[in-house]
Amino acid sequence: MRIQSQQNFWSGVMFVVTGLLFAWFATDYQMGTAARMGPGYFPFWLGTIMAVLGAIIGISALSPKAERTEIDKFDWRCLLLVLGSVVAFGLLLKPLGLYLSLAVLVIGSSLASHEFSWKVAIGNAIFLVVFAYVAFVKGLGLIFPLYPWFMG
Repeated sequence: MRIQSQQNFWSGVMFVVTGLLFAWFATDYQMGTAARMGPGYFPFWLGTIMAVLGAIIGISALSPKAERTEIDKFDWRCLLLVLGSVVAFGLLLKPLGLYLSLAVLVIGSSLASHEFSWKVAIGNAIFLVVFAYVAFVKGLGLIFPLYPWFMG
């Protein structure tokens, strides 16, 4: 049996492994029942459903009718830009505040795109800063440092 769609096959494998890990770790918690769910109930069933869907996706990639796809070479630059932006956000939140650190996160991770545009990245950053303020600060009342440390 030959893999027709490498993308579907390997994404199916990823979903199966991730789902089984979630389900396995969830068994350490009390399960409960559908009427009285324990802390392990939701992650167990979510992991199980994820594994089943991953198996379906992976098996469908073996069908002769599946669209033939290949996987490109892994782009480490994109991975490092996105993960580095998330780490930078976490490290910069306290000294720079929510507004600037969120802008660094969005613009830094936007650099990973092969279709990068400064206009789009800055627009996304402005939208996300406004959304985060409305949703988390005003809506949920969470306390974040909003401005850099030197501005109070």
